[in-house]
Amino acid sequence: MDPEVMKLATVALIGAFGFLGPAFALGIIGYAALTGIARNPEAGGRIFTGMILIAGLAEALGIYALILGILVAMIV
Repeated sequence: MDPEVMKLATVALIGAFGFLGPAFALGIIGYAALTGIARNPEAGGRIFTGMILIAGLAEALGIYALILGILVAMIV
């Protein structure tokens, strides 16, 4: 196989797995937050704050995967 093809396949796999995890995580976080707010509306502010914090951490994983994919595409 050509090295350029292997590099692009690696970037594709980094993107596929690196973005799939945070996407599922954000879906689960949103579902859990909405369920919690529906069960206890008075705690909506605290739940929303925690949801935003955890969503930011999950989103950071996607950004790390994006940076890694760009580095592999440009450098290797």
